[in-house]
Amino acid sequence: MPRLTRHLAHWPPGVPRTVAVEDRNLFAQLEASAARAPERAAIEFYGRATSYRALHEAALALAGYLQQHFGVARGERVLLLMQNGPHFAIAYYAVLRCDAVVVAANPMSTDDEVAYYAADAGARVAITTQELLPRLLPLRERGALDGIVVGAASELAGAPADVPFLQIPEFVRAPRQALAGDGLHGFADAVAAGIAPLPGAGGGSDLAVIAYTSGTTGKPKGAMLTHRNFAHATAQRIAWLGERAEAAELLVLPISHLAGMNILNLGLCIGRTLVLLARWDAEAALALIERRRIAAWGAVAPMMAEVFGRADIEQRDLSSLQRLYGGATAMPESLIAAIERRLGLSFIESYGLTEACGATHINPPQAARRQCAGVPHINCDARVIDPASGAERGVGEAGEIVCNSPTVFAGYWNQPAASAAAFIEIDGQRFLRSGDLGHHDIDGYFYVTDRIKRMINAAGLKVWPAEIESVLAGHPGVLEACVISAWDGKRGETVKALIVPKPAARATLDAAQIEGWLRARLAAYKLPRIVEFVAELPKTGTGKLLWRELQARQDEADRARRRTSPSAGLTAT
Repeated sequence: MPRLTRHLAHWPPGVPRTVAVEDRNLFAQLEASAARAPERAAIEFYGRATSYRALHEAALALAGYLQQHFGVARGERVLLLMQNGPHFAIAYYAVLRCDAVVVAANPMSTDDEVAYYAADAGARVAITTQELLPRLLPLRERGALDGIVVGAASELAGAPADVPFLQIPEFVRAPRQALAGDGLHGFADAVAAGIAPLPGAGGGSDLAVIAYTSGTTGKPKGAMLTHRNFAHATAQRIAWLGERAEAAELLVLPISHLAGMNILNLGLCIGRTLVLLARWDAEAALALIERRRIAAWGAVAPMMAEVFGRADIEQRDLSSLQRLYGGATAMPESLIAAIERRLGLSFIESYGLTEACGATHINPPQAARRQCAGVPHINCDARVIDPASGAERGVGEAGEIVCNSPTVFAGYWNQPAASAAAFIEIDGQRFLRSGDLGHHDIDGYFYVTDRIKRMINAAGLKVWPAEIESVLAGHPGVLEACVISAWDGKRGETVKALIVPKPAARATLDAAQIEGWLRARLAAYKLPRIVEFVAELPKTGTGKLLWRELQARQDEADRARRRTSPSAGLTAT
């Protein structure tokens, strides 16, 4: 079948149908912005501004330090474990300036998860902030890391007097602590050393980031994303939404995730001011929108639901907002309607994957549709196929969404078989298999309707059942376990565990014990919010667990709950 073109009738006026990017390291984008507007605030963090000049110079100096003290060279992987803040931005661009590769770990990761990322990527060096240092110290003590660069959030944050309208988190206010131990280096000291980096040699095809995303096997896989992937993702959004440097943007999504990372890259590429929160805080977000006249804000549905469900939302001054956008979880129709009524703005929904460096589909601003993934993005060829045969599906016919785009990843780190399985060839071109079921309508808009893979999307964070089931299998009182998704009014989807206890544990095993076992081994967002003990789990004749049957039962029960819950519309995702 030929490439879909019906959506071009709804293409935003003046937006090109293709964009090109330069073959260069992403660091060049920050360098250009620093040259254009050196004194403009690049990042504002609890009242303290870091200018483009300061950000650029700090990234250069840290890059030089990494090269001279640790020998960080082209293609090497450096682990970043930080919450949102200027330290992350400086470290991110410093690693790229070394022609090295960023491995960004979720700050909510457990010690075991962080250790896995470092070992799998082969990272010798890590950069962190002091509140997260304990996660990395065991790796340094057993020689898994050559060194750790440690910063304090307070080094680049404002004081309470600078933002009396905000509650600054305790870890952001904490003064810099002395570092004791071999291989620990101060972030501020590294920058102050002022070491010039070696000449850069990398280009657009070099790896920029290894982004870990879990799979159905339970073990996270590292998606290899190039400088060119990110450059195209940035160019697409600039062209699609007409982004301007003068419009300040609120960045509350984790920068360790692709969504937040893309906002960081875009903002620093065009030279705008990014106003950051270290962690999500609805009241702080509203205060910053009012006080800093925020124009753009990217968020997931639970964030929007919390903000627009507040009792005081009608009294808040949101007049500066010009663009609200997001993805990861579908926006409830009633919530979109509330936003449109309150602000007169359309929420721009998009759809994408880590393996596609962000969005592959996005709604046209002038013709956005509710609870819709949108149309294929600039330079993106998207289709719907039969997951088994690969045959293309027609209008309204369900199948797996696949896409070909310059943002699509290079494969999984050290996993050639998984990399090959992620693609299918159509018309002589390589298409990424999303694992998501959906369809496109007569106008070429795409809708995501179900999952092929077992991923659970809890408030925008991906959770994979097999990983949790693997940990549960190690509990001495658990015979069998199956993890599925359940509807949650605030998180959209949440994690539910169905557990068959061992006979000896039937009278004593309870949810608190399960939670304690998992909390010590998994990040908090992966923990089941619902634990149900059952006598048995359905299986095939060959002993294969029928998780789809359990999921179908849960979905039916959730649909019944939503029909009888008058408040479900505003908070469900």
